[in-house]
Amino acid sequence: MTLAAGLGLVVAPRLVRADEEDAKRERPQPGDLLVKIGGDPAPLAAKDVPQGGPQILAWPFDPAGKTVRDGSRLNKVLLLRLDPAGFDEATKARAVDGVVAYSAICPHAGCEVSRWLAPVQHLECPCHFSQYDPKAGGAVIGGPAPRPLPALPLKTVDGRLAVARPFTARAGFQQS
Repeated sequence: MTLAAGLGLVVAPRLVRADEEDAKRERPQPGDLLVKIGGDPAPLAAKDVPQGGPQILAWPFDPAGKTVRDGSRLNKVLLLRLDPAGFDEATKARAVDGVVAYSAICPHAGCEVSRWLAPVQHLECPCHFSQYDPKAGGAVIGGPAPRPLPALPLKTVDGRLAVARPFTARAGFQQS
């Protein structure tokens, strides 16, 4: 009995850490707020995203569990604020105050979509030059990417950007 109790004390902290790690790896959940990567950990508002680009990178943040979901690079979200007059209907429905959110991971080979081509308002992956139109649901407009960037529908909670629904498609790339 004492041995079992002692083992419970040793195992229990590991279970708690495993639960925390699982929460950090979970994909963005409805109600998660967005916090800037490498910046102020305060939840972002639409005004914090530069009008007209470039994109900023964010992590989902579970306000109830106080957990930043940074345990998987597939949770990286890129945010852009553009004129919503140029958005297609599906993009308008997922945006908040001109802010759109997409997976920051290219579906071609898993690189980070890190380039903003301001003159044409497109996103570009530097690895194989796939380009995406953030005003048209992250549609592929050039390069080898097999599918659009998964969108992350947004809403506001107390003036802050929050996840409305999960990614519209699987984040990351699929090996053939």
